[in-house]
Amino acid sequence: MKTSIEQLYEIFLQHPEVSTDTRTITNGCLFFALKGANFNGNDFAADALSKGAAFAVVDEHRENHNAQCLQVDDALKALQLLARLHREKLGEHGLRVVALTGSNGKTSTKELLARVLSRQYNTLATIGNLNNHIGVPLTLLRLNRNHEIAVVEMGANHQGEIQELCELALPDYGLITNIGLAHLEGFGGAEGVLKGKTELFHHLMQNNKTLFVLNDDVRLTQYMNYAHVHTYGQSENAEVHGTLIGATPAVTYSWSWRNMERREVKTEMIGAYNLNNMLAATAVGMHLNVDINEIEEAIATYVPSNQRSQLETFGSNQVILDCYNANPSSMVAAIDNLSIMPAVNKIALLGDMFELGEQSAEEHQKIADYVTLKLPNAQIILVGEHFAKVQHASAVKLSNSSAAKEHMTQLAPNASLILIKGSRGVKMEIIAEALK
Repeated sequence: MKTSIEQLYEIFLQHPEVSTDTRTITNGCLFFALKGANFNGNDFAADALSKGAAFAVVDEHRENHNAQCLQVDDALKALQLLARLHREKLGEHGLRVVALTGSNGKTSTKELLARVLSRQYNTLATIGNLNNHIGVPLTLLRLNRNHEIAVVEMGANHQGEIQELCELALPDYGLITNIGLAHLEGFGGAEGVLKGKTELFHHLMQNNKTLFVLNDDVRLTQYMNYAHVHTYGQSENAEVHGTLIGATPAVTYSWSWRNMERREVKTEMIGAYNLNNMLAATAVGMHLNVDINEIEEAIATYVPSNQRSQLETFGSNQVILDCYNANPSSMVAAIDNLSIMPAVNKIALLGDMFELGEQSAEEHQKIADYVTLKLPNAQIILVGEHFAKVQHASAVKLSNSSAAKEHMTQLAPNASLILIKGSRGVKMEIIAEALK
């Protein structure tokens, strides 16, 4: 007999912890037997139960399945529908959801938003980058009646995905950090990225909800005529507008809201490109009536982690670890930031960018040309198979991060400012080991 979503929800209320991995089973949790390219969770249901799961939600029968195995048509779909139902029920008790997407800066902005909003509200945010068709439901299922606001990060690599995530999270507010050149292969080019990311705004507008628009981006200004819109950015006509004072190396900026007198904030974040992320968090906080001083303190004290714009000191060298992900837009931003940071000796270690499809060769060549233009006196080290094919007169080109690590060990830089950036699959972070 199949278990309905309503029945599953009643069980979930008694067992509100969810796992999709037998390595993370907690006593009394619900295990969802999801499938992947190289695994079938139905094969591990009995193991999950033996480790303490109260029930296993399965969509295939196995001989060792018992009464604790709840049969559904599709375990993933059941997880998603359960999450949506839970979000609907909590919405009846006042829960509000802030959703964000974008090509770059999603996780940093999510962290800033969570810190700002938690100054006034019981806030829960996406852990790490669990922002896809599995991660978003898992985030929603971590919510309970004590939570007042959820900050939900939404990632996508093809059109239609953001819309699907919106149907689960049912956001009340939303923002798009930027529209850049990311996942070009899946989206079908730059126009596909724009269409895919703005699915968030379309969903909000269809449901009479609130947009926060970066009005510096001309591709998003069309949404400024919508009735429920608030703007932020570096132009004077934004409701929340900011100006970069310095990035030496941490960002200092001034900002104002509408006609308010300008205020100054000194942060712990590096990267001038983070200014718009800070302004986004400020705009949401102001709209939701968080105290101005609390907003500023939340932003000023945030320290990035997980290899996202981390500034580390190794001996006499300063190292910018920005190797969680990379695409042409974020590469340009990182290079621009390195160009304005004060240092006599600069080294740019750039790793391959993935998921660029037919435009990969062109985009890698553009970055190689750009880094030469912006950093004419820096040492340029390009890492990976894609960068190996570019034309560059002076750059050192290495096949992988292991070779780059060995190169840096031999180079033994001193008193240098070093940027390490590349897509996650290149594993650029191991290069930092040679500098410690």
